[in-house]
Amino acid sequence: MISARVGHSLDPLILKIYHLFFGRRIINPNILTVCGALLSIAVCCAVSWGNLILGGVVLLASGLLDLMDGALARSSDQVTPFGGFLDSVLDRYSDLLVICGVLVYFMRQNDDMLSIVTFIAAIGIAIIPYVKARAEAASLSCNTGLLERPERIVILLVGLLSSLLSYAVFALAIFTHVTVIQRILYVRRQIHRS
Repeated sequence: MISARVGHSLDPLILKIYHLFFGRRIINPNILTVCGALLSIAVCCAVSWGNLILGGVVLLASGLLDLMDGALARSSDQVTPFGGFLDSVLDRYSDLLVICGVLVYFMRQNDDMLSIVTFIAAIGIAIIPYVKARAEAASLSCNTGLLERPERIVILLVGLLSSLLSYAVFALAIFTHVTVIQRILYVRRQIHRS
């Protein structure tokens, strides 16, 4: 939803942030991709141990690196099929590492209900990109749905930084599966039209 509306229009702002941190050096975008994924391990650990604020701050940094890699690749003419592939694969790792950190946090709190809700959210988070990949493998578009990756990250950020994590996982548990259904119906309509 955010991606569809904003597209690459934020690239100039993202590049300004990039230059603020890295100066004029042009880093290989794949390095930024890997660093963003590695930060997700830190998010997982911080959240698992109950340091939600730290987890939120590191998630914000990871998200910024994820935005920077694409903007830098486009601006420096370094867009490659492998870069897109690597970014997509590591995004899946990042998403699941973060939500697993949340799951471990609730399990350590002995909160069975929120642990189950988080597990349901994790399933939705894993299935959303799978539906898109299967659609694209069948030469169909699937850039639709209520909760794409940016929205999911924003929900988790708000939950981690504002002590509203339980509300965030409930929202993810519901709306990730709504998004899966939206994508299935969208693909079905395309198939029926053809």
